[in-house]
Amino acid sequence: MRSQLFFSILGLFFVKNAHSQSVEIKGKISAPHEVDGIHIINKTASRFTISNSNGEFVVEAKLNDTILFSGISYQPKEIVVTKFIIAAKEFTVYLEELVNALDEVVVGKVLTGDLMSDIANADLKRDLDFYDLGIPGYTGKLRTQTERRLYEATSGGGLIPIFPIINAITGRTKLLKQHVKFEKLNNCLEKMRSDFSEDLFSNYDLEDGQKAEFFFYCQDDPEFENLCKIKNDLAVFEFLEAKLEAFDAILQTQKE
Repeated sequence: MRSQLFFSILGLFFVKNAHSQSVEIKGKISAPHEVDGIHIINKTASRFTISNSNGEFVVEAKLNDTILFSGISYQPKEIVVTKFIIAAKEFTVYLEELVNALDEVVVGKVLTGDLMSDIANADLKRDLDFYDLGIPGYTGKLRTQTERRLYEATSGGGLIPIFPIINAITGRTKLLKQHVKFEKLNNCLEKMRSDFSEDLFSNYDLEDGQKAEFFFYCQDDPEFENLCKIKNDLAVFEFLEAKLEAFDAILQTQKE
């Protein structure tokens, strides 16, 4: 009995300790305009970084840290690091355009969108990167974990690249390509849910579970993948409206 209690306490200690550890989290910013140079500030840990030209970044954080996203053209947005983000080690942030910027009196520290000003006001310290050290570094698009696995499976050195051939024969490459495709479609689905839910469901009395089921219903449509590629908000909203009418009709039929 005592040994069971000891191991239970020990397990809780390790779980708590794991949650308190900082991890590197990869993120991507989705916004209407320029996504280069967005300031990503971990307010809890007093650390910061900036996004690259594709809106991608890496930030060090732990559970319940508050991360602020600040850019000249966008409304500031705060994200609290959840268990899901820690487990996935990646997330996407959607920024809204700053429509009106009214003059106002501000007491205390303010984030202006100017990097050097924000750093001075927030009393933050920046992580060293390869630019500071004068060494070459990777500046291209950051791959997701699934994309990295696909890249590793299809790349290889030597006169005859053995591993890509083996992966192609065994079907691993095909499976990884399917995983990458699913990941992109799922990210597209989450963006649609975030961008259009408020306007889309304003005239429909649906439960949260039914709303989630509706978006999966849309994802099954062959047109869904094409809409994710063209990135046309008007076309997406018209598609969702038509699908919602059909989905609501199905629900009404089930009630009868």
